[in-house]
Amino acid sequence: MKVLATVLMAGALLAGCASGPFSHNRSGANAPDMPTRAADGRLIGPNGNTLYVYAKDSSGMSTCNDQCATNWPPLAVAPSAKAMGDYTIITRADGTRQWAYKGQPLYYFVRDAKSGDMAGEGVGGNWKTVRP
Repeated sequence: MKVLATVLMAGALLAGCASGPFSHNRSGANAPDMPTRAADGRLIGPNGNTLYVYAKDSSGMSTCNDQCATNWPPLAVAPSAKAMGDYTIITRADGTRQWAYKGQPLYYFVRDAKSGDMAGEGVGGNWKTVRP
């Protein structure tokens, strides 16, 4: 019985780790301190999914709001995160903060179901995967 309790406690602790500093959500809570990493010649977010830039954005400013941001969730910034190197932090129209790479705001695509998916590449002629 004592072994079972120990196993259950360990499982609960590990489950709590899943919401750590590399989990993704749009509010910025639990957003990453390190915004991206490279994989297969492209940048991916902390959740392992491909990141994109939007051709209609200007340097340091997102124009993807409302329904656009629902389909293309911005890469959220943790409250404690600081700009570093090629990564800057922009403030969106709704007041939330978003990571930008070389001045271009970064987004996920809702149709990318798993790591390695790049369904957003070329959508509408305006979306491109980010290459480091």
